[in-house]
Amino acid sequence: MSLLLDVIKAAAVLAAAGILGNWFLREFRAAKEKGLPWYAPYASTPGILVICIAFLLPVLAWWLSR
Repeated sequence: MSLLLDVIKAAAVLAAAGILGNWFLREFRAAKEKGLPWYAPYASTPGILVICIAFLLPVLAWWLSR
């Protein structure tokens, strides 16, 4: 039962990462089509989430390992 729960947790994280990545990619392509500056997708909602996760994940890993 524990293995099943671990698989479900991993699948949920992978699904969330896929949804967020796809959302960011759509924003990136839309900004490129409109000719917006290179930083425009990063200022959108999925871009801000990606940046926050990228910065907070190492901090969280460091904090949990202490």
